[in-house]
Amino acid sequence: MDIKDIQNLVRFVAKAGVSEVKYKNKDFEIYIKTPLGGEAVSYVTPQVAYQAPVSAPAANPVSAPANSDAASSDDDSKYITIKSPMIGTFYRKPSPDKDVFINVGDSVTEGKVVCVIEAMKLFNQIESEVSGKIVKILVEDSSPVEYDQPLFLVDPS
Repeated sequence: MDIKDIQNLVRFVAKAGVSEVKYKNKDFEIYIKTPLGGEAVSYVTPQVAYQAPVSAPAANPVSAPANSDAASSDDDSKYITIKSPMIGTFYRKPSPDKDVFINVGDSVTEGKVVCVIEAMKLFNQIESEVSGKIVKILVEDSSPVEYDQPLFLVDPS
């Protein structure tokens, strides 16, 4: 079983909502245990906390920020999103003493490694599925990410 098979199995377990899976054949054995419902909520809590301060200033001048938010979401719709294929911890570098994989403005090609996500003590290299230019990095380094959470915005043109 190679790393792609393991990543696919982890994705399947995350989607299925099962708490534990044990897979064994004559050459290989893997045991996957996902967090319980209460623990998964802890990943969502920081996102809500970060959104609250952004919403509070927008409450005073209602019309101007509402229009700018709508405009920015229209602008973002022309970009392709690279999403997290699993739950884990997002890292921009392969190790603390190395350079980041990519920065805003860098070009990526299909198959280029853009980040690493640590899940269950395994460091999974995440490859770009599209070619283009990195427009925005949506996640802070060393922060927890959810399955299917947007990580990067890519301009395909």
